[in-house]
Amino acid sequence: MAKKLTARAGANIALVKYWGKRDAALNLPAAGSLSITLSGLETVTTIERAPGLQVDEFRLDGTPQDAAPVGRILDLIGSQDRVRCRIDSRNNFPTGAGLASSASGYAALVVVADALFERGLERRELSQIARRGSGSAARSLYGGFCRLHAGRSDQGEDCYAEGLYDPDHWPLEVVVAITDRGPKAVSSRDGMNRTMRTSPYYPAWVETVDADLAEAEAAVARRDFDMLAEVAESSALKMHASALAARPGLLYWNPATVACIQAVGRLRGQGTGVFFTMDAGPQVKAVCLPGHAEKVAAHLAEVPGVSRVIRTGLGPAAGLL
Repeated sequence: MAKKLTARAGANIALVKYWGKRDAALNLPAAGSLSITLSGLETVTTIERAPGLQVDEFRLDGTPQDAAPVGRILDLIGSQDRVRCRIDSRNNFPTGAGLASSASGYAALVVVADALFERGLERRELSQIARRGSGSAARSLYGGFCRLHAGRSDQGEDCYAEGLYDPDHWPLEVVVAITDRGPKAVSSRDGMNRTMRTSPYYPAWVETVDADLAEAEAAVARRDFDMLAEVAESSALKMHASALAARPGLLYWNPATVACIQAVGRLRGQGTGVFFTMDAGPQVKAVCLPGHAEKVAAHLAEVPGVSRVIRTGLGPAAGLL
């Protein structure tokens, strides 16, 4: 058995959003989602067997963290009486700032744990385990375009991620405008729970997702950019509208967020192939047709309040290094 192994996984961006759960204990989403996995924003996680430890040790970006959530995922793969481990996880992008660091983190974790404990689990099952750590992590197991099925079972056996198309099916580019490097004041988990409990718009949000998924999947299959732009922007705005209507309201945006959205709208009006999407955070992701990202990045870099612009594209599935 290996003593120490390392894996990597890319962050993903949901084009049809995941927001809210039908079962908190199993982390089952209230509705499905469709995403793209990125090549330039990734987590690298190393696990080392440490038989002398009484409890797991976990460091994130070099800082000790509560290891219990990570340990629970390891227990699902290696059993509760497994050897304790040291886990070191590092992101090459801001952590906890609305860039899906938990998704890439848990995806890398389940891949490396599966190899370390020699389980040989199918990717579908790994996606179900990753989902227990973070709902969006199931999608980062796959490269390119991915769909997470919400399922109907109370036990969650029909809730899993499925790869739709590899990156070369439609090599879209992505520009990420960083408008705040710090962690969010309200985490995604707390934000979606508050939205579910208190927002009058939340039921309507859930009711629209299946139609959005069907439209987005058809757009990706046909490489219809205008169709994908319309459904993706609508999904993002509906998600944030439901959060805004919570009590107290959740406003993840800042002035630079709004300015970036407006800049993307102007560019598309001038013929540039670009649309925006946002998750629970102030960063704006501009999804571009191949060859259009350079122009979009130059414009977003000039928006007041944007501290950094990241250019990337669609990336591969999570895997061992």
